[in-house]
Amino acid sequence: MKRIIVGTAGHIDHGKTSLIKALTGVDADRLKEEKERGITIDLGFADLTIGDTHFGFVDVPGHERFVRNMLAGAHGIDIVMLVVAADESLMPQTREHFEICRLLEVKSGLVVINKADLVDEDFLELVEAEVSEYVAGSFLEGAPVLRVSARTGQGIDLLKQTLGRLAARITPRDESAVARLPIDRVFTIKGFGSVVTGTLISGSIKVGDELELLPADGKRARVRNLQVHGRSTQQALAGERTAVNLQGLDLTEISRGQVLAPAGRLRAGSLLDVRLHLLASAGRPLRSRARVHLHLGTAETLARVVLLGRAELEPGQECFAQLRLETPLAGLPGDRYIIRGNSPIVTIGGGTIIDANPAKHRHRDHATARTALGRLSEADPVERLALFVEMAGPQGLTQPELAARTGAPDATIDRTAEALVRTRRLVAASNQPWLLVSRIAFDELAKEVRSLLKSFHQRAPLEAGLGREEVRERIFSEISPVIFRAIIGHLVERNEIVAEKDLLRLATHRIALSAEEESARVQLAALFAEAGLQPLPLDEAIARAGAQAGIDATRAQRFAQMLINSGELVRVADLIFHRQALEGLRDTLQHQKNTHGPKLDVAVFKELTGVSRKYAIPLLEYLDRQRITRRNGEAREIV
Repeated sequence: MKRIIVGTAGHIDHGKTSLIKALTGVDADRLKEEKERGITIDLGFADLTIGDTHFGFVDVPGHERFVRNMLAGAHGIDIVMLVVAADESLMPQTREHFEICRLLEVKSGLVVINKADLVDEDFLELVEAEVSEYVAGSFLEGAPVLRVSARTGQGIDLLKQTLGRLAARITPRDESAVARLPIDRVFTIKGFGSVVTGTLISGSIKVGDELELLPADGKRARVRNLQVHGRSTQQALAGERTAVNLQGLDLTEISRGQVLAPAGRLRAGSLLDVRLHLLASAGRPLRSRARVHLHLGTAETLARVVLLGRAELEPGQECFAQLRLETPLAGLPGDRYIIRGNSPIVTIGGGTIIDANPAKHRHRDHATARTALGRLSEADPVERLALFVEMAGPQGLTQPELAARTGAPDATIDRTAEALVRTRRLVAASNQPWLLVSRIAFDELAKEVRSLLKSFHQRAPLEAGLGREEVRERIFSEISPVIFRAIIGHLVERNEIVAEKDLLRLATHRIALSAEEESARVQLAALFAEAGLQPLPLDEAIARAGAQAGIDATRAQRFAQMLINSGELVRVADLIFHRQALEGLRDTLQHQKNTHGPKLDVAVFKELTGVSRKYAIPLLEYLDRQRITRRNGEAREIV
């Protein structure tokens, strides 16, 4: 069954509530004060099934003092009924409500001239002409104009038929999208706890789902029960008026304006990059940094409007802007919003969110920001994801960030990311979960690594390479380690660099030694090989090798580090051993195990190796780390 939300719009006392009652039999005025005063103060709801379409009706207040309540109900409607009283025609709130519907880009609607029984034919024709002229050039141009009387029932059947025809042309909401329920009512039911209601604008919610309240510092709750238009259900779908019984949240933690979404899926923020249209009826220019009332979904907050690239915006014009909110809100690209002036509080404009999680734009960056927003505003979902990743620079975007930035479900993100990686527009530093970086940023980071290694080799030509950790600290200190590993892996795979243990070097780097230097290196290695498990002090060995080769000790010192880096010499605590000596020790211990069993203590080890306790303890601890021996209390065993 198709699900359609119909909202009313129009001036106070033009019969919006009575019209819904004539259609559905439900009095949408639920508050005691509304019944006593005879006016709608807050949102009211009703529903009706016509053929294979289920209509949810949202009745909004018409008084100018309650426009903020009207805005909380107008955000999710598919069809608007612009209600005009035949005996009064267009009035101030008719016009404001209509402008709000235009700014929210409601796609479909009709005009209902109510109280048609109170005036004669000539007057009705005048009202019709006035309304038709007013809506010319808007989404209501050419829309049905019906004469109705909620009191007598005149035209009600035709109104139902017309709603059915309009609904047939409405594109269904996306049930596969991420669920979002902007909350418009909060109450408690004895024995059940907290209940919230709203229009489910996308996705679906099932009993048992874990949902997050935004903004609310990550507060989460589980769906205990669900109702759609007053009837219990296991699942609510996009386009349905939904009541959610929440388990795990107290009533005091919830308020109108918050949004329910799948846990960890979306994020609230205090900055919005938008396209802003200032109504021609605004009366005066909007200056940059002006304070306004922002309405988004069912939420309202104060915000500063920072116009990008201009000091003020003239009535009837539009531009890119950044809204700086006093209270964080949860939005997504494509969401529509309304702004109302701070004094007087009247609707002056609105527009579309382009980026719901932008950086703060400094004045000198306005031109760059406008260019980026121009591209984003024209982008399809695939291009938008690519642009968001490119805007993130070398930090890239993680899977949760991609979800919060685009509002796309995981399946869509997977398909889009795979396509963009396949075309080499983006690089996947990780795909389980995704961490995407733009190709430009990735290549620039790889270039920085190559440049750093080249400079290092020029400064220290006899060094085997630069420490991996130093490279990370110098270039990737503010960037994810996942991206660092991906860059190094990419360069190694392309044979541009070589990774040896903890050192990185250019693949083209070779240590070129003079005859004297090579002689010193060979002699230094030979001295430690001859020493076996009775190692020489390093300074003494360096001095002897340098003297024999005819070079100074400072130069000979470098060869010691070269031999250690290559693994020919091995540092054990403060001692240096030749690799061959340690390999021989391993063979000795294996023979001992095969001949006498695995048990080993310090005394036996000293006897096997001929070393003093001074060398025995560091060697045994080294063997433990290499898992050649294993400590068992005060004794050891050969593994």
